[in-house]
Amino acid sequence: MNLKERITKGWNAFLGRDPTLNSGAFASSFVRPDHVFLSSGGERSIANSILNRIAVDAATLTYEHARLDDNGRYKEPIVSFLHECLTLNANNDQSARAFMQDAVMSLLDEGVIAIVPTKATANPMVTEGYDIGALRVGKVTQWYPEAVAVKLYNEDTGNYVERIFPKSMVALPENPFYTVMNAPNSIYQRLARKLSQLDNIDAQSASGKLDLIIQLPYSTRSSFRQEQAGERRAEIEKQLSTSKYGIAYIDVNEKVIQLNRAVENNLFNQVEYYMNLFFAQLGVPMSVFDGTADEATMLNYFNRTIEPIVSAIVDAMKWKFLSKSARTKGHTILFFNDPFKYASANDVANNADKLIRNEILTKNEFRQILGYKPSDDPTADKLNNPNMPIQDEIQDKDKTEEPKEEEGA
Repeated sequence: MNLKERITKGWNAFLGRDPTLNSGAFASSFVRPDHVFLSSGGERSIANSILNRIAVDAATLTYEHARLDDNGRYKEPIVSFLHECLTLNANNDQSARAFMQDAVMSLLDEGVIAIVPTKATANPMVTEGYDIGALRVGKVTQWYPEAVAVKLYNEDTGNYVERIFPKSMVALPENPFYTVMNAPNSIYQRLARKLSQLDNIDAQSASGKLDLIIQLPYSTRSSFRQEQAGERRAEIEKQLSTSKYGIAYIDVNEKVIQLNRAVENNLFNQVEYYMNLFFAQLGVPMSVFDGTADEATMLNYFNRTIEPIVSAIVDAMKWKFLSKSARTKGHTILFFNDPFKYASANDVANNADKLIRNEILTKNEFRQILGYKPSDDPTADKLNNPNMPIQDEIQDKDKTEEPKEEEGA
């Protein structure tokens, strides 16, 4: 679209048809206002690292607005604004990878999210013939029969606003592990509560309290003696706080009993139990988080954990962002995972030999996977077995050979 068409036909979720900025664009903040904050208590405990690891791994996949052939196979990427949102930048603040990490992180925390097209070449509420120019992840605050209320970051004003959108233009993926992570009494919710309790106990133990009991030489049953004991305690606290080295004195008949010792409880054992149970139900081994997982373990992790989450998001976007007419023309949204990312050098070499020899990939296609520039060899873009002679060479050889004379001639 040229500039005139963008001005006359462009649509913005916050400004209607006018894509220009308003005075609120100059709002500022000391922290990044569009950053995702967890709402289930995981932000205050180490449970946050579990969601972050899954979100980072899901964001490493490649997402494309692609075209399929007549047999439903991947043919080529489509040059569109939606393709740029999935591969380059989703909006003014987030790259494509940051957007996908935000989407997965919010999905695991909320259970369901709203992916809203905030800019488009036409009004999505009026027509299906539009291309998406920007995407944002929002929180669903209210559900209606044909619409949803979404709390969304407005990049024009720098504030969060609530807008009502029809369900037909908003992708609403749901966490496939909702019963494990987002249900009120799920394993993850229990784990988050136990971790918060453990963090609170650690904070109390490191708060600098002395945990002392001072035994006075008289009974404190009467109110007068209790008041006198309180004055004595305040005096000792004042001595410790005002002393350069934290030294105080007591009477010869007074005794000090120290209590700063570990209190025995089974909280840590409960945390360990819920952690192992959560990893087992989610299909994530502990070796994935500590970096010791082998290739088979990572493949199982991607197939059982990452793939269902990513498929839920991609299917929702494919359903809402691509019209029926576009889908009949072969338009789709796909994601790809690099199968050689966790393979060793020897395994990569063996796989390269098998894939090229069996004419599955060309040499240049495999060089692209490794990050090398294409070769200028004319045979590098052809599917052929390098261990077998090419058919053209065989025919040329047959033509140059002289026919043998028949016996008895």
